Amino acid sequence: MKKDIQPVDRRNFLKKSSLLAMGSGALLTVPLNGYAQPATSQDDINIVGPKEGFSPQIGTLVSMMNWMRMVILSPVRGMSVKELDYLVDEKANSIGAMLWHLASTERFYQIHTFEGRKWGDWEQADKDNWALAMQLGDKAREAIKGNPLEFYMEKLDTVRENTLKEFAKRDDDWLMAVDQDWYWGPTNNYCKWFHVCEHESNHNGQFKFIKSRIA
Repeated sequence: MKKDIQPVDRRNFLKKSSLLAMGSGALLTVPLNGYAQPATSQDDINIVGPKEGFSPQIGTLVSMMNWMRMVILSPVRGMSVKELDYLVDEKANSIGAMLWHLASTERFYQIHTFEGRKWGDWEQADKDNWALAMQLGDKAREAIKGNPLEFYMEKLDTVRENTLKEFAKRDDDWLMAVDQDWYWGPTNNYCKWFHVCEHESNHNGQFKFIKSRIA
């Protein structure tokens, strides 16, 4: 994936969509306490809403991210190394590379929203572990292969564990804080982290398509 994370056409779509959402945006910021269900455990995977250990809106975001993670892992369970490395054509990305890419994208948003650093402001350890999978492309196709599913799961699980730990330190005011200089326009932390969830949904479709083509 390129440095700007989103292809230009998707970025334009999001920018236009944000204008339509402005009229109903207030609905997203209405306090949940007082009429919503009580906070539930993270183990209650099919209950979207506040979760124990988090502020109401952050907990709701966590519930969506957890549900989406369950969904994207469903088609890859039990895959062999050969299946994880499979390429539909010479320009495609493997499922293994995209799993690492998803962990890399989440790590980028940690660096950006938790640590306040920009795209190029990565420590060397982060560059070594995440930069290649973040951008994908020819180099990633050549380098990211030969790994079992457990290799990618460890990366996804480690990054997500850190996300949840950092979310627990923050409140809904932080989640709603707007970045006026974000590259697709004024954007709050809620939207940035919902994009992490939406990004997984996007690749979920690719996983299913690739799996259907594996002989």
